[in-house]
Amino acid sequence: MIVVLSIILIIYVVLIAQLILGFGKVKTFEKTNSSPKTSFSIIVPFRNEEKNLRKLLRSISDLNYPKELFELIMVDDFSKDQSERVYINWRMENGKIETTLLENLRLSNSPKKDALSRAIPIIKKDWVITTDADCVVNENWLLTLDQFIQQTKAEMVVGAVVYKTKNNWFHHFQQLDLLSLQGTTIGSFGIGKPFMCNGANFAYTKKFFHELGGFGGINQQASGDDVMLLQKAVLKKPEAIHYLKHDDSIVKTKPENDLFKLFMQRVRWASKATSYSSSYAKILAVGVLLMNLSLVIGCGLMIVDRLNWNCFLGVFLVKYLVDYTLLSQANGYLRKGKFLLPLASSIVYPVFSSVVGVYSLFGSFTWKGRTFSK
Repeated sequence: MIVVLSIILIIYVVLIAQLILGFGKVKTFEKTNSSPKTSFSIIVPFRNEEKNLRKLLRSISDLNYPKELFELIMVDDFSKDQSERVYINWRMENGKIETTLLENLRLSNSPKKDALSRAIPIIKKDWVITTDADCVVNENWLLTLDQFIQQTKAEMVVGAVVYKTKNNWFHHFQQLDLLSLQGTTIGSFGIGKPFMCNGANFAYTKKFFHELGGFGGINQQASGDDVMLLQKAVLKKPEAIHYLKHDDSIVKTKPENDLFKLFMQRVRWASKATSYSSSYAKILAVGVLLMNLSLVIGCGLMIVDRLNWNCFLGVFLVKYLVDYTLLSQANGYLRKGKFLLPLASSIVYPVFSSVVGVYSLFGSFTWKGRTFSK
C-alpha cells in the first residue's frame, strides 16, 4: 500500500505542479482606451429562477456598454414559477435593451444545449456569450471582453466564475472547490492544454460555433455545453481559443445551500469526464480521483492498523501543500488573496470527491426537477 500511495502521489504532484506553473504563464490582461466595436448576443437559459433573475437582469441593465452593440436572449426551459413574469417586468422598465424571450425546444438529452441551439439561429450579433440565471455580471464585463477580442483576434474566450458566499463553512467549502476548478482551468491554458471552462462566462463567435458543427456529436451528455464545445474547438483550431484574465471579466454566482443539491451538481459536472475528447483531461481526472480515493482507503487502513500513520500523514501533507499552492494562486486572482486556510475542507474533500467521482460513473442525477441517467 505504501508503494501504491507513493506512485499515485508522485503522479498527482507532477500533474498539479504543471498546473501551478501554467497558472503563472497566463498574464493579466491590460485594458486600453479603444472604442467598443464587438457586438454580443447574451444568451441566458433559465428554469425556475424567479428568486435569482432580478439580480442578473439588474446587472445587465447596468452594463457599461453601448446598448446597440448587445442584445439579450432569454430561453425559458419550461419554468413552473414566476420567472417569466420577472423577466417581462424588467423588459418593460428597460426598453432600450434589445431583448427576446423564447421557449425551449427539447431535441436532445441536454436541456441547456437545446436552449442555446434554439437561440443561436435567431441572434443578430457576431458573438455569443453565455451566462446563467443565478449569476451577476460586472458592469465592465462586455467592455473588457471587447477590448480583449480586439487585441487577440480570438474566436472563443473563457472567463472566470467565483461564488459570492456567506460567512459559513459550507459556502467556503464550495468556494475552495470552485477555486480548484478555476485554478485548473487557468493552469491548463498556461501549459497549452485547455480543456475546462464554465458556461456562466463563455463566449464564442457565431461563425466559429457553426464551423464546429454546433453541439453535434456531444448531445448525448445532459451537461457539457461548455467543456465539450471547448474541447471540440481545441481539436479544430486551438490558436483561436484564449483565456481572459481580468478582474472586470469575473462573473459571480451563488453557492448551493443544500448538501444534496451540491452533490447532484458536482455529479452532473463529473459525469462529463468520461466523454472528454482531451487525453490530458482524462489523465488528470483519473489522477485526481485515484489520489482522493487512496487517501480515503489509506485512512481506513490506518484506523485498523494496517498502514503506518506517519506514511499516511506524509502523503496527506504533500498533497495539501501542492493543492494549497494552486488554490492560493486562484484565490489571489479571484478573491484578491482573502484569508485562505483550507485545512478542514482538505480533510473532508477527499471523501466528498471520491463519492462524487465513483457515483458519477454509474449513477443518475437530478437537476432542476429532472432526472438524467448515465
